[in-house]
Amino acid sequence: MLDRRSFLSGAAMTMAARHLSIGCTEAAGREPRQLAAFGRATEWLNSPRLGSEQLLGKVVLVDFWTYTCINWLRTLPYVRAWSEKYKPGLVVIGVHTPEFPFEHDLDNVRRAVRQMRIDYAVAVDNDYAIWRAFDNQYWPALYVLDARGRVRHQHFGEGEYEQSERMIQRLLAEAGAPATDQAIVRVNPGGVEAQADWGNLKSPENYLGYQRTERFASPGGVDRDRGHRYAAPARLALNQWALAGDWTISGQAIRSTAPGARLVNRFHARDLHLVMGPPRRDSPVRFRVSIDGRPPGPAHGADVDEGGNGTLVEQRLYQLLRQPAPVADRQFEVEFLDAGAEAFAFTFG
Repeated sequence: MLDRRSFLSGAAMTMAARHLSIGCTEAAGREPRQLAAFGRATEWLNSPRLGSEQLLGKVVLVDFWTYTCINWLRTLPYVRAWSEKYKPGLVVIGVHTPEFPFEHDLDNVRRAVRQMRIDYAVAVDNDYAIWRAFDNQYWPALYVLDARGRVRHQHFGEGEYEQSERMIQRLLAEAGAPATDQAIVRVNPGGVEAQADWGNLKSPENYLGYQRTERFASPGGVDRDRGHRYAAPARLALNQWALAGDWTISGQAIRSTAPGARLVNRFHARDLHLVMGPPRRDSPVRFRVSIDGRPPGPAHGADVDEGGNGTLVEQRLYQLLRQPAPVADRQFEVEFLDAGAEAFAFTFG
């Protein structure tokens, strides 16, 4: 299953993340299958098409990503910094392999690349050809290939940035690249790229479509694939969620079908995000967020104001809350003032 949650959920994700230094997986003289797979990319952004001819002789960092993944977003500042510091000896390729249907849309990916200030090469992997060539299973996943195209290092998830950078330095030295400053890069990310508050993170990522959701608490459960009027309990247990008002729950998402539909979740984390969007870019959806029944005030996220007001204008991850200390169990609610909102997953930080 292509499920980042199975590997990268909550605070346990940092402990679970691992790195491996491994040898060549191809016989001598054969084109490495990982490099060959780049020829099957759907599209290239920020770069002409790259393959063995352009990449052999270079150290290559391959970063699997999908633009709504909060775990990947928190690794992005390091990948950007490595791309800048170690070029031209290091070639960075971000392989965008989509999770949700809207992430297959090239315009959405182009917009994400622009908004996230990604200037290194991006291979759009809508058919999972590169993903399969690397036997990959996770977002984010980092692979470092030596000048012969061999995978020499891999790391899944967030963290262990120094180990990955030291391997980049080692392989560049092996390849005879010009010497660079050997100090480890330092980043100071903000917004959704800021590192999670792991000590206060007690809520795992949760999908909202019925295929993968957990802890749904509206009475009567899910009425699949058709409009239904839901009710929310007065109080939820930690990490339960519920709907109120008119919704349709499909396999991958929930969709509000009338104004005033509400989504409620009880959580424990500094940050709360929702992957969501309007039905079309020309049909924005207004929404209002509250925490424990009140406007968020200083706890508002980047995509809402202090009164909790925001607007869905595109399909992406929205940061709705960033709480100042102290962090405690809280009840979150978002009310969609217009019909048509689609929501896919909660993530926390």
